Amino acid sequence: MQLSFFQQLQTATENDRQVLFAAPIIQSALKGEIIKEQYVAFLAQAFHHVKHTVPLLMACGSKLTDEHNWLRTAIAEYIEEEIGHEEWILSDIAACGGDAEKIRHSRPHVTTEMMVAYAYHQIDRGNPIGFFGMVHVLEGTSISIATNAAGAIQKSLDLPANAFSYLNSHGSLDLEHVKFFESLMDQVKNPADQACILHCAKNFYKLYGDIFRALPSKDEIFNG
Repeated sequence: MQLSFFQQLQTATENDRQVLFAAPIIQSALKGEIIKEQYVAFLAQAFHHVKHTVPLLMACGSKLTDEHNWLRTAIAEYIEEEIGHEEWILSDIAACGGDAEKIRHSRPHVTTEMMVAYAYHQIDRGNPIGFFGMVHVLEGTSISIATNAAGAIQKSLDLPANAFSYLNSHGSLDLEHVKFFESLMDQVKNPADQACILHCAKNFYKLYGDIFRALPSKDEIFNG
């Protein structure tokens, strides 16, 4: 029996997913072994890419051809769900005692900038359907680690529950998103579109992993 395209996507990116999950700071977070400064550093970079989610969705929808018109309705649903999530992150930063406004006006780390730039590049200069490779990576990562990491970090750092609205909401919210995403991907029949989504997903796993690997270690924080 032939695998559905979503199942093919899952299978073909399994190794890329495991490389991402092996990032030291992700493993430390799941064990509750990171410090507050590292958590805030993660939230800062999350803010810098999440604030582009709605603009990217809008750009993707505007670039799709009539052949992909059926995807525009899905994009509209994604936009409705995603509006304002970057503000949740800033609220979490403030709940940790961080300077949310300073982070709002800061520049992203180069790894974050490159991931966002690649998404815009794919939409503008490649096949806009490749953006769904990014959706696959971000939503799949969220349901795999977000809620577990939030619980472990909160317990070890004794932070308030309102410092984890972003992680907790994405761990549970994205379960429904992934089911929705699976139904969408199984409607993608064009082999060139499938190849593009797979290619972009593998690249986004690397780019997203680079963000985690660039987060500061405890030594870097303590030693300036």
